[in-house]
Amino acid sequence: MNLHHFSRIFSNKCPKCGVGPFFIKDWSYTKGFDHMHSQCSNCGQRFVPEPGFYQGALYVSYSFYVAFTIAYFVGYNYFFDMNIEYFLFSIILILILLTPWFYRLARRTWLSIFIKRD
Repeated sequence: MNLHHFSRIFSNKCPKCGVGPFFIKDWSYTKGFDHMHSQCSNCGQRFVPEPGFYQGALYVSYSFYVAFTIAYFVGYNYFFDMNIEYFLFSIILILILLTPWFYRLARRTWLSIFIKRD
C-alpha cells in the first residue's frame, strides 16, 4: 500500500478506484452515518462482497481504539500531570465521540485489504 491508497481509506472514496463515494453521507457525524452504497458509482466495485463480511472490521476498529488510547496515554502523560481520574474521563469521552469516525474508517480499511486496486 502506498500513500495514495491510504488517502482513499481516509476519504469517503471507493478503495478500488478512488472516485465513487463509499458511504452515502460524507460526514461521520450526521444521522445515517453508517449507510453505505451497495457498489461504487464509478467502477462498480461491490462494497458488501458477502453477508457478514464486515465482522472482520470489528477487529480493525478495535486496533484503532487501542492505538489511539496508547497514543493518548503517552501524550497525556507527557504533557499533563498524570491524574488517572481525569485521564479515564477524558479518554472515555473522546472514544465515544470518535466512534462514528472509527466505524467508517474500519469498514473502508477492511474492504481495501481484500480488493485489487486500480
